[in-house]
Amino acid sequence: MNRKQFITTLAGVGAMTSLSNLKAFTDTLPKQGKRMPVLFTSHGNPMDIPMSKEERPFWNKLFELGIELQKNYDVKAALVVSAHWCTKGTYVNIMQEQKQIFDYYGFPKNYYEVYYSAQGSPEIAHEVTKIVPSIIETTDWGLDHEAWPMLMHLFPKADVPVFQMSIDYHAKPEYHYELGQQLKSLREKGVLIIGSGSLIHNLRLAMQKMRDNDMTPYGWEAEYDLWLKRQIDERNINNFLRYETSHKLGKLAAPTPDHFVPVLYSLGLMDKSDSISYFYEQMANLPAFSERSFVIG
Repeated sequence: MNRKQFITTLAGVGAMTSLSNLKAFTDTLPKQGKRMPVLFTSHGNPMDIPMSKEERPFWNKLFELGIELQKNYDVKAALVVSAHWCTKGTYVNIMQEQKQIFDYYGFPKNYYEVYYSAQGSPEIAHEVTKIVPSIIETTDWGLDHEAWPMLMHLFPKADVPVFQMSIDYHAKPEYHYELGQQLKSLREKGVLIIGSGSLIHNLRLAMQKMRDNDMTPYGWEAEYDLWLKRQIDERNINNFLRYETSHKLGKLAAPTPDHFVPVLYSLGLMDKSDSISYFYEQMANLPAFSERSFVIG
């Protein structure tokens, strides 16, 4: 699979204006008694998509987390910042009917026979662009495989409206982090915001081993994963903003920005009073990958 296949380039879109110069917006969604947590999650190994939660521990952890979220919060909608929707500029999908996108290639037939029939939330998608007017509304996307395989276990009844926001592929890390900060008010309105990516994602290195039917890690993944955990626990945001150079393995672990920058949105949505807990910490069953996933709040 080529990463370029995951990138949607929309021509003629101007660069996002400075977030510090945003105009006032009309706040139309009512506040709730509880502030919604924030997630950062892996979408999981795409080769495991047909597996049940009984067969796949990561899917089961998502299932258990979804039960707890719906038990303790009135989840109005879920907004997914997906590593697989990369654009020039930032877009939000406003469709009511969400198209399921099978953006993986060369898999057996049964991988394309797994369905998740979720609805969107145009009302809340419009709210996103009221908060940040430079985000562009679109109907040209749906739910890609950075979103729906994870969501179908988190909310298996498809009873939570879901929609995606794209990643500006060429933007600096500070852009993504600051945009997350700008969207904090959605946490007060019952919106669960999910950064969906992978803290370690080197597809080229993974494929080198997989071609020889070798699924063992290279060995450096655990070192970098534990270092990242320490940075999260100590809230060393600058090390995430400088992820390519703040650790010797940073560029190896994230040779392209798409899978790493979703964590910057999750961290940008965090307040000082928020707790951080990890709902999945096992090493991925693919080399050069991470499935570390956590809850903020």
